[in-house]
Amino acid sequence: MLCVSARPFVSTPASLSPPNLVRHPKPSFPFKSPCFCCSSPPLPAKMQTVEHVVLFKVKDNTEPSKVNAMISRLNGLTSLDQVLHLSAGPIYRNRSSAFSFTHLLHSRYRTKEDLSVYSAHPNHLSVVEDSVLPICEDIMAIDWVADDLHGPLVPRSGAAMRVTFLKLKEGLGNGVKGEVLRVLGGIRNSFASIDQISFGENFSLARAKGFSIASLAIFPGLTELHALDSNVEAVKAQKEKVKDSLESVIVVDYVFPPPKAANL
Repeated sequence: MLCVSARPFVSTPASLSPPNLVRHPKPSFPFKSPCFCCSSPPLPAKMQTVEHVVLFKVKDNTEPSKVNAMISRLNGLTSLDQVLHLSAGPIYRNRSSAFSFTHLLHSRYRTKEDLSVYSAHPNHLSVVEDSVLPICEDIMAIDWVADDLHGPLVPRSGAAMRVTFLKLKEGLGNGVKGEVLRVLGGIRNSFASIDQISFGENFSLARAKGFSIASLAIFPGLTELHALDSNVEAVKAQKEKVKDSLESVIVVDYVFPPPKAANL
């Protein structure tokens, strides 16, 4: 997986929700698990899935109870009809020294419209207004369409995920962007330990601080993620393919927590 040092990049707080979104009737999905703790069936081959990743920087000295409340309320949004999968929690490791994000949210949707409906939903807006914005000093989000996602829709508990955001140098043509995307798509062939890989071009540039390409790789667990990092030559070979095209990179690792027990 790509992991290169990032140049310093001054960020400013961003909103989680795009403005003035139109509400639509709530659809139902045959692939959505009946609850957060249930397993998800695998996606059919070549099924498009919309990925939504949000990074949060919680203010220093924030009371732990407020951080826990934010995470709990974010995870509660998995009950919304549009959400196929959602997990929020602390970042396991931030590999980008120029950035100091502390928490992450990863969710999936069937279409861009479903993501918009989720973003404009009153429950989502309430969580953002009451539990996120008061304790976060920085937020950024990237959205992309995974055209050919294979494997389970909901990552299992204990799985490890590496998220990479790429900011390309200015003035590069679409050919360079396409080459970077091809490199990302070929990473799984170089690392057998990756269970699932997703990548694409960001379609929410206003909230992404100039980062235009994103990818995520899911591993069975931390053992496999650490083993990838120990394969220095293979990782270096992947970096060399794209490093001259990149201005800045964000890389964070996340571990999917076990679901909370349902209230009986």
